[in-house]
Amino acid sequence: MKTQLLLALSASALLAAPAAAQMQPATNSAPQAVPIVTTVPDARDVRYPGTIRLDIDATDTLRGLYKVTQVVPVPSGARELVLQLPEWLPGNHAPRGPINLLANIGFEVDGQPVQWTRDPLEVHAFRIPLPEGARQVTARFVHTSPIQPDQGRITMTQEMLNLQWEKMSLYPAGYYTRQIPVQPTVTFPAGWQVFTALDGQQANGSRVTWATTDYETLVDSPIFAGQHAQSWPLGHDVRLNVVADEPGLLAVAPENLRTYNTLVDEALALFGAKHFDRYEFLLALTDRMGGIGLEHHRSSENQYDPTTLVDWEAMDWDRNVIAHELVHSWNGKYRRPADLWTPDYRTPMQNSLLWMYEGQTQFWGNVLAARSGVQQDETVLGAFATYAANYTEGQPGRAWRSVADTTNDPIINSRRPLPYSSLTRSEDYYSEGALVWLEADQIIRQGTGGRKGLDDFARAFFGMRDGDWGQLTYTFEDIVGTLNQVYPYDWADFLTTRLYQPGQPGPLRGIEMAGYKLVWKDEPNPYEKGRMSGGEYLSLFYSLGLNLDRDGNVGSALWDGPAFRAGIVPGMQIVAVNGQDYDEERIRTAIQAARGGTEPINLLVKRGESFLTIPVDYHGGLRYPWLEKAVPGEAGLDRLLAPRTDTAR
Repeated sequence: MKTQLLLALSASALLAAPAAAQMQPATNSAPQAVPIVTTVPDARDVRYPGTIRLDIDATDTLRGLYKVTQVVPVPSGARELVLQLPEWLPGNHAPRGPINLLANIGFEVDGQPVQWTRDPLEVHAFRIPLPEGARQVTARFVHTSPIQPDQGRITMTQEMLNLQWEKMSLYPAGYYTRQIPVQPTVTFPAGWQVFTALDGQQANGSRVTWATTDYETLVDSPIFAGQHAQSWPLGHDVRLNVVADEPGLLAVAPENLRTYNTLVDEALALFGAKHFDRYEFLLALTDRMGGIGLEHHRSSENQYDPTTLVDWEAMDWDRNVIAHELVHSWNGKYRRPADLWTPDYRTPMQNSLLWMYEGQTQFWGNVLAARSGVQQDETVLGAFATYAANYTEGQPGRAWRSVADTTNDPIINSRRPLPYSSLTRSEDYYSEGALVWLEADQIIRQGTGGRKGLDDFARAFFGMRDGDWGQLTYTFEDIVGTLNQVYPYDWADFLTTRLYQPGQPGPLRGIEMAGYKLVWKDEPNPYEKGRMSGGEYLSLFYSLGLNLDRDGNVGSALWDGPAFRAGIVPGMQIVAVNGQDYDEERIRTAIQAARGGTEPINLLVKRGESFLTIPVDYHGGLRYPWLEKAVPGEAGLDRLLAPRTDTAR
């Protein structure tokens, strides 16, 4: 009886116990979080005690190596020195410091090797222990430039190099970078010409030294150097410095070169002030070194396709980057978002105002390219048409994601390919931002009877304090306040609605207010035609909903487009069209032949080892976006793109 009673009591207790307690034995391990303690010192706005000597050997172009020696004075009484590679890179808007490319790292204290450790939390930081009375630390390492594109951007070839200091130098933690003195020296291959915005250049053979500067200015002053090079003055203390794969690529016609003189004239007429004592365009004509378009206060890093200067008309589509990066000297380098500015390259950057930093720069880059003749009006109109089409029909992701949220993309995606970028969106603050600023320009022009426009905002916002070569930060409220000074309007609501709220109508209002309309034709506009030729792809994005490479491989598919609905996705290869071998002309012809009909376009598609015949039910013909004038005579967009100086064209 006693045993039966105990069993009954046990069963009753089990029934009464919570289910979780029955399922979870008391012996489960349950760790506690280890506290995260950051010991790398925060930056202080005080002078670093001593000048760093930085010496780089850039002569090994065969292997793509930069051999670095750095001598860093030790602060008095210090028992440890923390040296770090820049992590958050200006102009990248993200933590992309290539710590993975540093190799063979070693440190000496007063000539004696010392064992270093990497900070366990901040892996860009190296901790060097110091004996009492230590005077200097010498760092030696190699920066290994990628030699294949899949390893990263190639920065050194047999003919040229692009030396970026932040990728191959260390700086001491605990100081504002503008407070760290550095004296740089680089040894180049014999006979190469060297271009940079650094001051005090002196050469002893191939060994070049510059005056002592601060680390922030050093990072903002990259080098282009090359075997085949030429430099032209553009006026106003601005130069165009070009390195090329071959000497014949430098033979730009004088009348075409003059458009760059005019570009500088037009930029100064727009902003009304200079925030540089001199400015150096650094341009590479190459398909061997990696492409780049990066802004700096007194220079810019740019790349064109090799024939862009000599094949002037055909390569018109490729020349906008120069104008874009020049605008950044005012917007992004002098005027900079307050939450994006940081005292060092360890502090995270916040990208919330990139729709201003990059979006208005994209707008002015197009406008100035047209005003100067660096690009033809037809090409710039084609660019605006391409933007408009993308955000009207090519971006279903606009329904759920705002323009402002895409300012996070440099951090969360780093320009990696996406399976369905039309749904996820990408860095749309550039070109959708440009369309928003086009609408703002037209609101001002119509509201003032043509007396004012966004030019007046640019002069008021960027053209202050002529000769100030520092940095002046801004906020959302500063933007709205200056817009209201130019023309009173509910600018806060205007910007908030278009940039911060998803699901907005396609951004066509600025184009329509400017006297144009978006139309569709069966041939690509000049800008899109050039991009397809340069990128070696075929855009069928607004017809089948696909972009294809020369072999028929699917690079991107429009979310919920005709091909997507039929089951065609990126990574497939179209090998036949309606029973015949694939080529670009054949698929174009098939799309046109199916226009207005009922029969599908039959595509034989390869995916892995499998072949599938996929019918695509599409009957709209080829469709490419164009802007077409909607009013007689000169339209508002024509007036916006018209030159402002006597030197134009």
